[in-house]
Amino acid sequence: MTEVAERTVGIVGAGIVGLAVGRELARRRPGERVVVLEKEDRVAVHQTGHNSGVVHAGIYYRPGSLKARLCARGGAMLREYCAGRGLPYEQCGKLVVAVTEDDVVRLGALAVRAGVNLVPGLRRVGPEEIGEIEPHAAGLAGLHSPRTAITDYPAIARAFAGDIVAAGGEIRFGFPVRRVAPAGAGLAVFSGAEPVRVDELILCAGLQSDLVAGSAGDVPAPRIVPFRGEYMRVVAEKAGLVHGLIYPVPDPRYPFLGVHYTRRVDGSVEVGPNAVLATAREGYRRGDLSPRDVYGIAAWPGTWRMVARHWRTGIGELRGSLSKRAYMRIARRYVPAIGAEDVVRAGAGVRAQAVDRDGSLVDDFRIHRLGAVIAIRNAPSPAATSSMAIAEHVVDVLDGG
Repeated sequence: MTEVAERTVGIVGAGIVGLAVGRELARRRPGERVVVLEKEDRVAVHQTGHNSGVVHAGIYYRPGSLKARLCARGGAMLREYCAGRGLPYEQCGKLVVAVTEDDVVRLGALAVRAGVNLVPGLRRVGPEEIGEIEPHAAGLAGLHSPRTAITDYPAIARAFAGDIVAAGGEIRFGFPVRRVAPAGAGLAVFSGAEPVRVDELILCAGLQSDLVAGSAGDVPAPRIVPFRGEYMRVVAEKAGLVHGLIYPVPDPRYPFLGVHYTRRVDGSVEVGPNAVLATAREGYRRGDLSPRDVYGIAAWPGTWRMVARHWRTGIGELRGSLSKRAYMRIARRYVPAIGAEDVVRAGAGVRAQAVDRDGSLVDDFRIHRLGAVIAIRNAPSPAATSSMAIAEHVVDVLDGG
């Protein structure tokens, strides 16, 4: 068994949330050792590495929820961190556009929610102002968030990892967690034959969060059901038609924000993502298939209850996945000058969507405590924006706050 002299806190997962937690622990507990356990050979391989790069301002989230509280705090912390480290951070702004009368009604409710969340600088705009902000966008009304920004989350994750190592911590790669067992006053974390001994453990395992939490004795619910989000990239000749971020009015029934236009820090523009049920937790390609993952998805009662409620939407998402023209038919309502001939298929990410036993799509961040273990069971968008604030919250919980 690996032994260390000082008190040790282990973290499972070297995505941006796990690394932010490790950095916060190293900052607030300088006498303790931080060990991050990661199954891949580098940081930010999965959700962080496939993130769209948006720093959210807090428009969408239920007032008083963890998302609403931690997004506002986390975005401010991230902006300061990027400025101090010379990391990319561009306040390009976001325009949420209503293209139907139903959208206009939902936009009004969204504006009220954003006002409660104190989203800075937010204002409602009409068709003429939409054209002033985004000359090639079209809509009946919109919400403009000038403080919404873009950044490079993998670069931030690498910087967090550097902070951990500089403080005397360790990032241990090639360590998939198989089992967690009591060991004296602490815990033994197993991958192979030789476990790592820790006093406390924080699980930030993303797409594997329910499985890793189960290995530590947590309850089955919620279960992760993976959704692949596919992107199109606007050809260079048309990328200049989008100045910032152009989003639809989200459907309140879903935690997904809908296909949108995103400017990246390298100047490229992407359209997406959609949300298609994936056949592997790490299934970034359409043909990726994991029998074990498919069995786990199918065996969870919540999956079938979710499908029964939302199958029509699922068929529409699948149609867009298979047809570039169908995909862009929806996106083109917001920027008519960009059509199927102006985009190419780009990358994809997989969202770790937590689903409860009753089929409900878990929206808010969900964090469980199990004695010396804290399990982050649901941390979708805006988790990257909120990562430093999530870290503060987790360490407060660990400290009994």
